[in-house]
Amino acid sequence: MRSSTRGNVDPFIVMDVMEAARAAEDAGRSIIHMEVGQPGTGAPIAALEALKADLETPLGYTVGLGLPALRRRIAQHYGDIYDVDLDPGRVVVTAGASGAFVLAFSALFDNGERVGLGLPCYPSYRQILKAMGLQPVEIETRARGRYQPQPEDIAAHDLAGLIVASPANPTGTMLNKGELTALADACSARDAALISDEIYHGIGYGTRAVSALEVTQDTYVINSFSKYFSMTGWRCGWMVVPQDHVRTVERLAQNMFICASHASQRLALHAMDCREELDANLSVYQANRTLLLDGLAQAGFDTIAPPDGAFYIYADISAHSDDSGAMAADILDKAGVAVTPGLDFDPIHGHRWLRFSYAGRTADMAEGLERLRRYMAARG
Repeated sequence: MRSSTRGNVDPFIVMDVMEAARAAEDAGRSIIHMEVGQPGTGAPIAALEALKADLETPLGYTVGLGLPALRRRIAQHYGDIYDVDLDPGRVVVTAGASGAFVLAFSALFDNGERVGLGLPCYPSYRQILKAMGLQPVEIETRARGRYQPQPEDIAAHDLAGLIVASPANPTGTMLNKGELTALADACSARDAALISDEIYHGIGYGTRAVSALEVTQDTYVINSFSKYFSMTGWRCGWMVVPQDHVRTVERLAQNMFICASHASQRLALHAMDCREELDANLSVYQANRTLLLDGLAQAGFDTIAPPDGAFYIYADISAHSDDSGAMAADILDKAGVAVTPGLDFDPIHGHRWLRFSYAGRTADMAEGLERLRRYMAARG
């Protein structure tokens, strides 16, 4: 049967690693998961209990922009955390952050337009852009720029838009207010859209992440309940858009998705008031981060990107291998530890990087480190 070139996208390699790890577990092996970027915890217990009561009545469609109560609560969140006075009317509840990216790219760009992303980055940016007939422009970043795009990149690459992430996946680096302001100003000067991926906000270590809404209102901000709120499988996210874009996004959302899952929206509403439990999860990430920073260096992974936030360590393996895919497969096979090759995030330099996720239980992270130490010692 005929097929479209839109389907010619690369695989999401971390999902392939997850499948290989699952197959190994089904065969009876013990696997430590340091590949997947999802919390080892579930949704907050109090939120789940509240949702049970909600399920006593039928849950039908919500309006396309999302439950009004949830939109109001998200707007309150920006006042509480960032001191930003946000109109709830600008909030769009989406089917995860992935649904938000589809809506944002549809609303902002025409076929063939150039959208910049700094390598390394979340791989699905590139693949969603390709599938939608847009041109992802891969911008090589540098350690001195903390692996983030620079203001001059917008003009240098003739961009219609730029995607930034802070904290970033896979590096964990963050942009400060001055850096984010410079990027917003550079986008404004070139009439380029700024899309700020903020799904790891709330997962930081000593410094609060800056929202693009603190420096400009001329931006699309994307967030999710998957990471800090520990609701990965529920597929609920949100987006904040300029006021004059709301109706455009609403029409797209109505036709593409109808609405995000009603039950997920209800759970998200309750989860926003469970910060004590969620902050306890953050203390686990903090302990895991400390453990890995020391343990990975001892194992031989001693050149890393600065992990300011999120729950990843991105390590340079060029002293040991120039094929991250082969090394990740070998680590899974011989050590029973699942890690993600950098090729998922950077097709140019990713062959010499691995990403280690520390979102799981601390005991699992300690066991994973011991297995990695033994593996690296056996390599010599």
